[in-house]
Amino acid sequence: MKTLFFRIFLPLFCLPALATPTSAPVQIAFLPDVHFHDVYAQFPDNSFKGLHSQVTGKAATIRTMASQLQSTRLFNENYFALKAALDDLVRRHVNLVVLPGDFSDDGQTAHIRGLKQILQHYSSTHGLKFLLTLGNHDPVRPYAQSAGKPDYLGADGRPLAIYSPGSEPCAGKDKNVICTEEVKELGYLELMTELKDFGFYPKADDLYWETPFSRYSNTNYSYSQALAHSDLTKRQFEICLQGAGGAYKKPEYSHCHFIPDASYLVEPVQGLWLLAIDANVYKPKANDQGKGHLAAAFEGSGNAGYNAMFDYKPAVMQWVKHVAERAKAQGKTLITFSHYPMIEFYQGQTTQIATLLGENRGQLSRSPQQQISHQLADSGVQLHVGGHMHLNNTAVMKSDSGNSLVNIQAPSLAAYVPAYKLLTLTSKEHIKVQTIVLEQVPGFDQLFEHYQKEWQQLKQDNQPLWDLSILQSKSYRDFANGHLRELTRLRFLPNDWPDELKQLLLALNGEQMLVLSQLNSSVTLKEFSPAMLEQLSQSPTWQQARQKATTKAATAGLKLEDFTHWTGFDLVLDFYRLQNAGELALPDIPAERLKHYGFFTALLQQPAQTPQVQNWANWTLPQYCHNKFAGLFQIIHGFLQGPPNGDFILNMQTGELTSQNKSQAP
Repeated sequence: MKTLFFRIFLPLFCLPALATPTSAPVQIAFLPDVHFHDVYAQFPDNSFKGLHSQVTGKAATIRTMASQLQSTRLFNENYFALKAALDDLVRRHVNLVVLPGDFSDDGQTAHIRGLKQILQHYSSTHGLKFLLTLGNHDPVRPYAQSAGKPDYLGADGRPLAIYSPGSEPCAGKDKNVICTEEVKELGYLELMTELKDFGFYPKADDLYWETPFSRYSNTNYSYSQALAHSDLTKRQFEICLQGAGGAYKKPEYSHCHFIPDASYLVEPVQGLWLLAIDANVYKPKANDQGKGHLAAAFEGSGNAGYNAMFDYKPAVMQWVKHVAERAKAQGKTLITFSHYPMIEFYQGQTTQIATLLGENRGQLSRSPQQQISHQLADSGVQLHVGGHMHLNNTAVMKSDSGNSLVNIQAPSLAAYVPAYKLLTLTSKEHIKVQTIVLEQVPGFDQLFEHYQKEWQQLKQDNQPLWDLSILQSKSYRDFANGHLRELTRLRFLPNDWPDELKQLLLALNGEQMLVLSQLNSSVTLKEFSPAMLEQLSQSPTWQQARQKATTKAATAGLKLEDFTHWTGFDLVLDFYRLQNAGELALPDIPAERLKHYGFFTALLQQPAQTPQVQNWANWTLPQYCHNKFAGLFQIIHGFLQGPPNGDFILNMQTGELTSQNKSQAP
């Protein structure tokens, strides 16, 4: 991918003011969802010495390939991806680097220590200034807790359980479990203390810094005052089972706790305000007071996000509105970031996906409600960069009051397509947004010898096998593509797709899908099987439908036989490629196949009212295929037609986006 970029030639440690006619423009990189796992972590207690490499001589502490092929993120290779991204930023002379949450793999002691060392190195050696906010995988709960994983890779090629003392596996004194404090999940206090130099607390070179709890403004700012107000004991708020505590607390509220908030506002260069919102909402549990283990009194924050912020953290949202008002009044460029999206993140296809797959599938519960997005726009936030979903996506909305909000979903380095966002402030009104793909990552294949042994052991133990060809990947992008392919096969299709639709897609190629949509047959869906399909394909009615499909394809300048080049599984994989990566996925999908998808979209028109069906099995096979295929191709069309999400120019005054990519989706 060709990318344009501006270079900032400045002395080490020097951060520029906003662009003037004689200065280079400010650039900010956004790298959410790094999910850093220190694959070469050394446990001080020597409880686990790692897997010795015959190639590098290093000892690796990693999760199994089988486990990361069931996850929406890579666990291990992102270690190398983070270093490659930071090296790329050094080459581009970018100084400001934002990590909007999930910078760690569950906030575990060993990984936080390793991440801190890397950030300190790039800060002291190359002058990078890091600004972090917390995601749901950093403090898994607001307070530290015993934890661990059952799927580290052991020396024998089998899964190895490593947990911290106090966890159930360690309490059971199983000799096969390694117990170490290195995998304990840290809370706010430990994380913010360990990473205090990276945004969570003021720095002497910040022009301004505050929190929602500060009692000063930039008109009377001093570093010493900010430092005094930054103490975590002064950054607490009350949260209850039913909603916000404190001044918002109602008499009937119960299960109330005081917990920290990590939000802050910083002015790293003259005229630029970066607003970090801690959008983690850890709702108290009704059935657990946390006796003996405070972390257990709370739910995780992964599915809450902004849908819960106005009810559970209204003081923070009032502060956000106040910051936006001050930024506008003082002529500051305000860029907001947090871990969670502020607008629906599936290119406007959430309702259609719910119809196709079901309302509780595809992580749809994490999508911000429309009225919440309107409230966020009305709070004055114009530009927000988020993560959490591991998607490359742009969404634009305007509230009923006429306020516009642009939400940029920055992709993850640990998922398909691995990339980061680079924002260049070209003027007071315009921001250039680039999406930098990590094609090549030095060392990404260093762990392959361990995975090879794992695969051989799975085969010997007669366990389900993952596709060994992923170890033939020639680039990191190719590896991430292989990860998504296996993730689709092993998790998405089995768990998220209705059984009858999944069975059809795995049995059909493109030509058969097209013929079925034109077929006149009374065969019902419950009668479908691969054997029945073979029998049906020999019938006169099939030949008639095939001729009809041939004619319609020819009218569109297509050959029916070319539709045999892709299968239903290819279609589902492309669905996830486009859902996850947007424009970045286009190089991985043949142009001819995209034309076929467009043909299906035009041919199969869904009725205005989709029927509510309780029992699809009684539908005829052609009826079902027409209905479901129409919905699926319409979603893909929606993915392709959304706002630009590769390289584009954002007009901060109007919210208008202008694509900078030469090639667009068909």
